[in-house]
Amino acid sequence: MPYGPVTMGILDRFRLDDRVAVVTGASSGLGVVFATALAEAGADVVLGARRTEKLEQTRRAVEERGRRVVTVATDVAKPEDCRALVDAAVGEFGRVDVLVNNAGVGTAVPATKETPEQFRDVIDVNLNGCYWMAQAAAAHMAPGSSIVNVSSILALTTAGLPQAAYSASKAGLIGLTRDLAQQWTPRKGIRVNALAPGFFTSEMTDSYTEGYLDTMMPRVLAGRIGDPEELAAALVFLVSDAGSYVTGTTLTVDGGVTTT
Repeated sequence: MPYGPVTMGILDRFRLDDRVAVVTGASSGLGVVFATALAEAGADVVLGARRTEKLEQTRRAVEERGRRVVTVATDVAKPEDCRALVDAAVGEFGRVDVLVNNAGVGTAVPATKETPEQFRDVIDVNLNGCYWMAQAAAAHMAPGSSIVNVSSILALTTAGLPQAAYSASKAGLIGLTRDLAQQWTPRKGIRVNALAPGFFTSEMTDSYTEGYLDTMMPRVLAGRIGDPEELAAALVFLVSDAGSYVTGTTLTVDGGVTTT
């Protein structure tokens, strides 16, 4: 039987009560915002990141919203770490309903100077890591579950920085999203989508040279940098029953950058 949405009120469709969400890269930046938003929507949350000491901040944010939380040291470039993170979720909560592939690294190295090791390191985390996490999670996901891969507008356009490895990894992630959706939505009932954020306050934007974002603002139709909670709201839409008919797509949340 094909899975489908249960009849409910429109606002109830955005609720994630009794669901379990796994979030990678949850130690800082957008990962904290995503985990907090999922908890506010009702989900228990399993947090993975390499910097375990920083996961405690996210743990507190989830617990303050009345939800249960588990933290696991995770390097998504290692398939065994990905399996361990999912196993921890299943061991503690008995299920995985949502995966947010948020872990990522960025570089700005000219293509003539980027070493093979630098390029591979970015691909290993941003693209391969999402694949290992999706494989591990899908093995335990029931119909109606959802995976969201966090891509970037740099998969779709350029932004004045030398970011070949980052752009390639994020473009690859959009292709991965489409293919996993066509494999898993019909057979497993697992929806797979991608988010493509524009310029949001994060560790990455904090590392930009002074004045860089000002030079980008003429391309942003909204005329401002994004509020991370605006991106988190899009995430909740995609993983909840509000987005139950959405799969294989990339939702661009960029204030209009990719239209210019």
